[in-house]
Amino acid sequence: MKFIVETNKSVEQAAEDLEAAVRNHKFGVLHVHDLQATLRNKGLDLENACKVFEVCNPHKAQAVLNDDMSLNMALPCRISVWSEQGKTRIGMIQPREMLALLSDSAALAAVADEVETTTRSIIEEAARD
Repeated sequence: MKFIVETNKSVEQAAEDLEAAVRNHKFGVLHVHDLQATLRNKGLDLENACKVFEVCNPHKAQAVLNDDMSLNMALPCRISVWSEQGKTRIGMIQPREMLALLSDSAALAAVADEVETTTRSIIEEAARD
């Protein structure tokens, strides 16, 4: 259910390249959560850097919501960039599998397939040296 790639880039560089790849594929970044900074501000320590990007293609989101408004809880897509064991990783929960757990709609499966193809490309582009 997870799609994760490793990159030789730093978390900061991978995050910058992810933002560019998102734009290149006609998605937008709605928000970036810096989990390490957020926890530090709460007085807690997180050893590894972790940035969670909320990304969206408005046309795909509209198609999902028009089919099943309750799936707003599964939107937007999230792509994470983090460090773990000295490696930088970029990953996501795969949309096809996630939506299949929530709906048996063939129309939604088709949208999820398109979104997954694009978000995989975004991640692979951001990870390339």
